Amino acid sequence: MKICHYNNSQVGVVVGDQVYNIGDALIKAGLARQGYTMLEIIDALANNPAAMQIARDAAQGGGAMALGSVKLRAPITNPGSLWAAAANYYAHRAEMVDRMGSANKAIVNKDDLMAEFFLKTTSSIIGPGDTIILPKISKLVDFECELCAVIGKRARKVSEAQSLDHVFGYMMCWDISQRDPWGKGMHNTRNIRKGFDTFSALGPWIVTRDEIDEPQNLSITVLQNGKEAMTAHTSDMICGLREHIRFLSSCLTLRPGDLITTGTPAGVSKLHDGDRLHGTIEKIGSMELFVKDEE
Repeated sequence: MKICHYNNSQVGVVVGDQVYNIGDALIKAGLARQGYTMLEIIDALANNPAAMQIARDAAQGGGAMALGSVKLRAPITNPGSLWAAAANYYAHRAEMVDRMGSANKAIVNKDDLMAEFFLKTTSSIIGPGDTIILPKISKLVDFECELCAVIGKRARKVSEAQSLDHVFGYMMCWDISQRDPWGKGMHNTRNIRKGFDTFSALGPWIVTRDEIDEPQNLSITVLQNGKEAMTAHTSDMICGLREHIRFLSSCLTLRPGDLITTGTPAGVSKLHDGDRLHGTIEKIGSMELFVKDEE
């Protein structure tokens, strides 16, 4: 299923070009409260079979709205954590050597690379069709487009073999990244450089895990102003999602609604006022974003 967050913080299921509200049915069944958050809905759907069955039934009922008539929001705006993998594609590592003069260090131990995970601010989250604001202080801001996993079941010290059992679903994450002035020759700046308002775009919806049998077998494409800027494949990750979940859960508890975004492939590109981005991840969907200078 495609679980979406739309209009006035409502939750729905997308079927073709229609949206079916499931929040009202969950409230009526006592499985969601009035004024629910998407974090609460994800927890219910992932951990209560009755809630998931209500969602399936509602998606086959009446009262659908045209997808084009609703305003899609970020699928979740209040994750407990948004963990972001750093430098997780060899081609992107090489790209940043040329782009920023970064050192392309040999990877001796994958856990050492995964220890570079950083947290993105929840205040930076925007959704489909929203606008990225380029800060006045920055001369170089890039887009990054990534596969993002949504945790459904609590995870602590899980094996790679068990890891995907803890995933609720998948979506797209745009990790917008300031490179200048703090991206070269400085350490520990990722949280700020990638944490500005509007620098985490999520969407267009969450595709539940049962619809994607292998997260390491998905294509990613980005168009910038109608021209192809990025084409990549999740099989090229250095550390795959299973390894990410194993590593993170060995250090801390992953909870329902926590997010793990898996790093950008090569093809990052500078953003300019007036740009239009269109990203697609196979089996998940597409979303657009706009770009504007800070006033």
